[in-house]
Amino acid sequence: MSVVHDAVLADVVPLDVPHTGVLGVVQRVMNALNAALAVFSAIAIGLAGLILTWEVFGRHFWGFPSDWQDEFAVFLLIGATFASAAWTQARRGHVGIEALGAILPPGLNRARRLLADLCACLFTGFFTWKTWQLLGEAIEEGTTSSSSWAPPLWIPYAAMTIGMALLTVQLALQVLGAPTVWERRR
Repeated sequence: MSVVHDAVLADVVPLDVPHTGVLGVVQRVMNALNAALAVFSAIAIGLAGLILTWEVFGRHFWGFPSDWQDEFAVFLLIGATFASAAWTQARRGHVGIEALGAILPPGLNRARRLLADLCACLFTGFFTWKTWQLLGEAIEEGTTSSSSWAPPLWIPYAAMTIGMALLTVQLALQVLGAPTVWERRR
C-alpha cells in the first residue's frame, strides 16, 4: 500500500498546470482530491476483478447463481474510470497525438495544446451538464437497472457526474494556467 500511496501522491504534474496564485491553490486542492480518488479507483478495479473471478468460480464449480456480480463490477469500473479521469488529465496521461508536437515550433505547439485543452474543456463541460440532468432524472424518477438485483441508477450516474465535473475543472485550470503562446517556460 505504501508504494501505491507514494506513487499516487507524488507530485508528478506537468508544467502547464498552475502552481502559483489562486489557481495554484485550487490545483493543489484538486491534486489532493485526485490522489484520493486515484486510490479509490485502484481499489475499485481490484475489487471488480475479485468479484468477477468469484463469479466465474462460483457459477462454474458450485453452480451459484450470479445476479449481482456483473452489475456490481460494472458499477465499480464506471466509478473507477470517471473518478480517475481528472488525475490522469493533470499528468497528461490521456491518449494524445503528439506527432505535431515534435515538429511544431514551441510557441505553435503551446497554442495547439491550449486549443485542444479549450475544446476538451468545452466538451467535458457540456457532458457534465448532461450527466447532471441524467442524475437528476434518475433520482427524481427512482430509476433502477433492469436486472433482478435492480440497484438504483443514480449510483453510476453520480460517479459519471462527479468524475466529469472534476475533469472539467482540471481542464479549466490547465486552460487558465497555460502560458501564453509567446511566453517561454522556465
